[in-house]
Amino acid sequence: MLDGIDFEPVFFAPFVSSAMTVEPHWVDHNGVLNAAYQGQLFDRAVDEAVFLVGLTNKAAEQRSAGFQPTETHQRFLRELRTGHQVRITVRLINYDELRVHLFQEMHHAREGWTASTREQMALHVDGASRRPVPFPDDVLERLAQMRAVHSTLPVPEGLGNKVDLPLHLS
Repeated sequence: MLDGIDFEPVFFAPFVSSAMTVEPHWVDHNGVLNAAYQGQLFDRAVDEAVFLVGLTNKAAEQRSAGFQPTETHQRFLRELRTGHQVRITVRLINYDELRVHLFQEMHHAREGWTASTREQMALHVDGASRRPVPFPDDVLERLAQMRAVHSTLPVPEGLGNKVDLPLHLS
């Protein structure tokens, strides 16, 4: 049973979020989606995906533990403007008893092109102590199922990239 719903989740490769629309107040002075709001859209997609493994807001309250990002790397590939609809794919790259490694791609919902990607490491954290705690067994079981399905996909372009501008010392 997951948040009062009795079902066994089905994992697709990759997970695809619901459609989300770029709001007018999310664009910057250049008329394109602001980076902070891209992050918000990515976060909404993660919320949808982790519901399937039992990492819901209700479960976090009941367990007094939640999902906290510790590192992200985002790439901006194409501009999004007011009114554009997006869907975000979420892939579980790897996990252990404390962390998940995710890779996401933000796609224009109608035309399919990729606007941006985000790679993220997140930690399961106790709400009171603010320290890492292991995922519950039921969550680990579902993470294993999701990972098995997502591991059938090819390695995503951009996975593991680092931000780098080589120094030229003279």
